[in-house]
Amino acid sequence: MTGVRVGVVDVYVIRIIRRSWRVLVLRRAPGTRSPGSWEVVHGRIERGETPPAAARREMHEETGLVPERLYSVTVNPFYLYQSGTVQLAVAFAAFAGPGRVRLGPEHDRHEWLPVARAVKRCTWPREGEALGHIRKLLRAGHAGVVEDVLRVP
Repeated sequence: MTGVRVGVVDVYVIRIIRRSWRVLVLRRAPGTRSPGSWEVVHGRIERGETPPAAARREMHEETGLVPERLYSVTVNPFYLYQSGTVQLAVAFAAFAGPGRVRLGPEHDRHEWLPVARAVKRCTWPREGEALGHIRKLLRAGHAGVVEDVLRVP
């Protein structure tokens, strides 16, 4: 029987530069899953960890950056045949604090791209869909009237 599991987080790291959004995309390194593919920060939720804690940890491990503000935006399902589960990826938008990107061992390249170019660069369609949600909900750089629902303390 196929189970459903909240098992991963996707973190869309954003910087606003002169009122223009830039999204951080990462290229998978050789010897890892899907080498050469482009993605956002992505990782497993560890045992006993909440999705927001996993998002912060994964963002720091994969980029060296820390979020100034974190928003819970949507949930994206996908089937992982190796484990026979439908995985739910909790998607977060993270407005990045200052600092340079320091890639972890899973990635060999990064780029800060405008939203439309980031959507085209990412391998997985769900990443483009989530960026659409993020752009609509956080277009002002905050969530406005739903800030109390989406902002993660």
